[in-house]
Parts: sequence; C-alpha cells; structure tokens
Amino acid sequence: MPYALDLLQTLRQIPEVESHLIMTQGAKRVLVEEVGQSLEEAEAMAHVVHRSSDLGAAVASGSFRTVGMVVVPCSATTLSKIAYGLADNLLTRAAYVTLKERRMLVLVPREAPLPLPSLEAMFKVAQAGATILPASPGFYHKPTSIDDLLGFITQRILDLFGLEYPRAPRWKGGSEES
Repeated sequence: MPYALDLLQTLRQIPEVESHLIMTQGAKRVLVEEVGQSLEEAEAMAHVVHRSSDLGAAVASGSFRTVGMVVVPCSATTLSKIAYGLADNLLTRAAYVTLKERRMLVLVPREAPLPLPSLEAMFKVAQAGATILPASPGFYHKPTSIDDLLGFITQRILDLFGLEYPRAPRWKGGSEES
C-alpha cells in the first residue's frame, strides 16, 4: 500500500493528471494494516474516488477517455480476475475496459514468491496487453530511505505513461575501463 500512496501523492503534483481511485475491500484492510492510514486520508489524495461496487461509474465504460490504469498493489486474486476477464467489481471492470480499449494497464503485484497460477495469470494478462511491474525497486541509485525505494517504483510507473516528474534518480551509466 505504500507504493499506491506514493503514486497518488506524486500524481497530485502533476497538473495535467486527474487521478481516479478505486479501492477494493481487501485494499482497505491492507491500508490499515500496512500504513495505519484512514480511508479518508487515502481518498483525499485522489481527484475522484469511486466505490468498488459502482459498476455504473464512468471508468467502467470505454467511452470514458483515459490514458490508462495502474493497479497498485495488485493482489494475486485481482491479477487472476483481470487475466481471465472476470469483471465482478469496478476495479476489475475498469481494467477489462482498459485492455479492451488497448490503453496502458500496469499491474504491480505484491506477493512473493510467485506460484504457478500467478505466473500463468501474469503471462495471460501480458499477452492481453498489460504491463507487469513487480514491486522490486533497484538499488543503483543508492537509496537511503523507504521513500527512495517507493519513488523508484513510482518513477517506473510514470515513465510507462510518459509522464515527466522527477521522483527518483535515473541511471547515469558508467564508463567501462579498458
């Protein structure tokens, strides 16, 4: 959940972005368990909040224009539902529509290790056009805080959408000595 909150905070700082938040019941529980933050505090970070039971929300329709969608964190259950087109709540319906409309869908899985059913679901959803971005930060930028690690993943997500915002240092490369 810290990855989701970091992304929401960062998106708030990019003027051309309007964020829409959908939290499943599981996400609401994880919010409390992992960060001890209230639902109201998390919802205040988004521009628009949708209830996961509201299948009539704008984001459930392909006619609602978006650049894409990020599911962070993405549980194994949600990943499997998206992979197999089970649109039983607004989050999975919006993901289905995102794939249907050939828009960017980024899934940030949270579980480890990965059992075969999750790997198969990742393969299937990648075939459908989604991008799997594991919550595995790099260390080449010499992180000194949890915020640095969160920023690394947020920067990768922003990059996938072509959004410019300096959230983490970039690889500078080094010269090889002969």
